[in-house]
Amino acid sequence: MNTSSTRNWLITGGSGGMGSAIARAAIHAGDTVIATARNPEAMADLAGSPGALLMALDVTDSAAIARVVQAAQEKCGRIDVLVNCAGEGLLGALEETSEAEISACMAVNFRGPLQLMQAVAPLFRCQSGGHVINISAAAAIANYPGFAIYGAAKAALEFASESYRLELAPFGVMVTLVEPGPFRTGFIGRSMKRAASRMAEYGASSGKFGALLEKMDGRQPGDPDKAARIIVEMVHAGRAPLRLPLGRYAFGKARGIAAQRLRELDEWESTASATDFNS
Repeated sequence: MNTSSTRNWLITGGSGGMGSAIARAAIHAGDTVIATARNPEAMADLAGSPGALLMALDVTDSAAIARVVQAAQEKCGRIDVLVNCAGEGLLGALEETSEAEISACMAVNFRGPLQLMQAVAPLFRCQSGGHVINISAAAAIANYPGFAIYGAAKAALEFASESYRLELAPFGVMVTLVEPGPFRTGFIGRSMKRAASRMAEYGASSGKFGALLEKMDGRQPGDPDKAARIIVEMVHAGRAPLRLPLGRYAFGKARGIAAQRLRELDEWESTASATDFNS
C-alpha cells in the first residue's frame, strides 16, 4: 500500500465530464494526475495545473494502453489509482443496432477498461496496493429500453471487476464501481451515439427514452464536482465499497431493485429449490 498522503492517478476520459472533475479534485488534494484523452488539446482546463500530466490515449488501442501505462509508471514511479472514465453511449433498440455499432460500444465501455485493468495489475501486485475506480452507470443497476448494448457493456465491466477484485485482494488492491445517476456532465450531448437504423415500432419504448434523455440534458440533478470530491476523499480514506451509486436517483434505484429481487426470490424459492437431487 502507498503509505504517503498523496496518490498518483491515471484517468481516462479526462477531456470533460466526470473524468475532468475527478482530475481537478485529485490535483486540488495535492495528488499527481496523468489525465488522458483521445485529443490532449481538449484538456486545456488541466494544462499547466501543478501535478497534471496530459497524455493522448484512445482506449480502443491496445498498444497505446500499454505505452501510456508504462510511461505513467516511468514518470511517477508508481500508479496508485486507475480511473476508467472514458466512455460512449449508444442509444437504440437491440434490433436497431448494427454489428459495427455494437462492437464499437463494447470496445470503448468494456474492452478498453478491461485492458487497462490488465495493464496495471502487475504494477499493483508488485507495489502491494492500488485502487481501480470504474465509472459504471445506472443502466448497470437495471437497464432501460434503448440502452441494450450500452447497459450490457457496463454490466459486463461490473462483473469482470468483481472477479478482478477477488483476484487482486490478496495484494491489497481495491475496486470500486461508481454508478452515477443523471449528472450534468455533457455526456448526452457530447458522447451519446445513436443507432443509424430507426424503426417506428420502437417509438413508444427506446424512442421515448431517447426523447427523455434529450429533455433532461443540461438539467440533470447530479453535480460532477461534488461526486469527484467524494471519490477522491474515498480513495484517500482507504475505505471504499464495491459499488457506489451516486445521487438520490441512482441510490433509490439500487435500493428499489434490491427489494424487487428479494421479493422475486421469496416468491420462487420453493420452486427453484425443488430442482436439487433428493438427499
